[in-house]
Amino acid sequence: MSQVIGVCGMVLVRETENDDAVAVGVTDTPDGLSAIHQPGCAAAIWRRDPLPAFQTWIDALPPEHLPRARMMLRCEHIRDAMFQICEVAGTPDCDDRVRLIEDTAALADIFARLMGAPFLRLRFDVVTDNACRKFHIDAVTARLVCTYRGTGTQYGFSADGAEPRRVFTVPTGAPILLRGTLWPEQPRTGLKHRSPPIEGTGETRLLLVLDPVFDPEGQPDRKSLH
Repeated sequence: MSQVIGVCGMVLVRETENDDAVAVGVTDTPDGLSAIHQPGCAAAIWRRDPLPAFQTWIDALPPEHLPRARMMLRCEHIRDAMFQICEVAGTPDCDDRVRLIEDTAALADIFARLMGAPFLRLRFDVVTDNACRKFHIDAVTARLVCTYRGTGTQYGFSADGAEPRRVFTVPTGAPILLRGTLWPEQPRTGLKHRSPPIEGTGETRLLLVLDPVFDPEGQPDRKSLH
């Protein structure tokens, strides 16, 4: 059963099963992502529509020219890093590439401020198979995922570890902020997510993944370009 509750310019959608409730905050502004800090809010989605011209451009790019990266760095360095990532990938130099770089930098800044994280782990994945197709909770404090191309992240409420009965798909271009297993609130909300199964469809997804890093000295070296 779903309950929709308006809270401070955002919507909290509560999925209820067996007397347990899990909330997903849905907002039309980036400030609304702060809903993740509300008790029982397992995820927050910034509902936005990509510019049609940008979406047409990124959907038409050959997969080999989509940005790919795994690195850990300070938030303020992400804009420059994105320029280098796009250069390595051969992403065409145009206004839409600038939009991608600026949007990534903006999401990184929003996420870092919300988490109070001095460093971020940035990942750009180009996906053509069933990567992470099982529903799971990430072993992080929180994670921001934005699918720039292809089908968005899927999520649902899991009771007693079972597969979600109802599955929701985040719109393309809409960032979702998800709590991980290291989030301090207990008990866990039971919200799990996965990458949509696309193997055999010919679809290519491009997703940005951001994780907060509070102790860079204790992290493995992930600064690499592909």
